[in-house]
Amino acid sequence: MASIIKERLAAGKIVRAMHVVGFSSPKIIELFGTLGTFHGFWFDQEHSAIPHHDLELMLMACRITGKDAFSRVPPTDYATVMRPMETGCSGVMIAQIRTVDEVKKCVEWAKYPPVGSRGMFTANAETQWGRTPMATLVENANRDRWISIQIETLEALDRLDEIAAVPGVDWLFVGPADLSVVLGVPGDFLHPKCIEALKKVNTAAKKVGKAWGILTRDAEHARRCRELGCQFFSCLGDVDCLRVGLDTLEQRYAELQD
Repeated sequence: MASIIKERLAAGKIVRAMHVVGFSSPKIIELFGTLGTFHGFWFDQEHSAIPHHDLELMLMACRITGKDAFSRVPPTDYATVMRPMETGCSGVMIAQIRTVDEVKKCVEWAKYPPVGSRGMFTANAETQWGRTPMATLVENANRDRWISIQIETLEALDRLDEIAAVPGVDWLFVGPADLSVVLGVPGDFLHPKCIEALKKVNTAAKKVGKAWGILTRDAEHARRCRELGCQFFSCLGDVDCLRVGLDTLEQRYAELQD
């Protein structure tokens, strides 16, 4: 049940991940998992239409290629937060958080009693299809399964210290697009307002000994975030790879265009 992501962050190491939002195919995971240098993938179940069935298949491909994986979900209900872990995700990232109570509720949904209220189910990959004793499962899952909270709303930014300090929250993750929008500078990810927000995230995370991550927009953005203390970098997505690939091909074969 060990998580590459959790172990590397705890050791103070850099984590690189790829996000999947447009193409929920196990072959995509097999391809990028084999050729890429990522430590893991995350699947966007907030903005995309990735169903649970497709998530199961992609997580199989993750296990085959030795990659860690997690899902981004909204803080809407118990099943949304809990089910990705039953399928094999090492953790979940909670989007659009606004209150500390939302954070506490998501932690409760993700943890077994006595820590939380997660229900027991053993016919899944997480339990080795029932081979793991329930007592061992509860102990391991409550210790190893992790929660990341997205900081992308003004409300979350105002409550950074409280959110970071909630027991069961393992690390923070900045959503730079939404953050730039709510700060009034859409798409200007290196605007002083955004940089100041990142500094606040770093301070709040380090104060309680936790890491933070971000979805990087380009190499310069990633470099600046690393200077500010970021450890987790979501570098590229499936749609990004196709767009960059097409742009590269057009440049390579520019002489063949009319």
